[in-house]
Amino acid sequence: MDSKKSEKYKGKKPDLVTNLKEGNISLILDSYDDIFSDFDPRDYSERSLSDDFLIECKKAAIDKNHKLELRFLVPKSKRNMIEEVLIKKRLKEHFSKHFEDKRRELSKIRFSGFMWFVLGSIIMILSTLIFPHIEEGFLFRLLFIISEPASWFFFWEGLEKVFITSKKTKPHYNFYKKMSKAEIHFIDY
Repeated sequence: MDSKKSEKYKGKKPDLVTNLKEGNISLILDSYDDIFSDFDPRDYSERSLSDDFLIECKKAAIDKNHKLELRFLVPKSKRNMIEEVLIKKRLKEHFSKHFEDKRRELSKIRFSGFMWFVLGSIIMILSTLIFPHIEEGFLFRLLFIISEPASWFFFWEGLEKVFITSKKTKPHYNFYKKMSKAEIHFIDY
């Protein structure tokens, strides 16, 4: 997946190289192990994905807004159709699981932000309607003084969660959404 591998491939099949650049993610592998973590000894169907692999996919997918094709270029002598089926299934499971996790996380952030916003609005409305009509007294003045900043706090924190915090999760959500729908192909070279 480094520049040495791309140099090794350069110039071998010009038509294939042109085809690989057409809006897809194409990665050159020395072996299937390049996709997976070196520290995980399990079978391909359970093995965790390599951080390097995920970083390369994120870099390649960031500016693509259409359906992706993930293409792995593997030496012809090292291709194994049975392992490729397991790897495709593992990749689909990984990307789908993380997409669902990020979708839930984004929904949870937005929902809690909306609830904070609503709570702040309710406190504002109640303190505006109730406290001016209540007789003066220490307890009521104290409640009014506490309710005013509390309502603004909930109001603005809710908006911050909906519009700012959710934006931090959105790139991860978008990446896993694209990758969960990506077609995966193995090509020999």
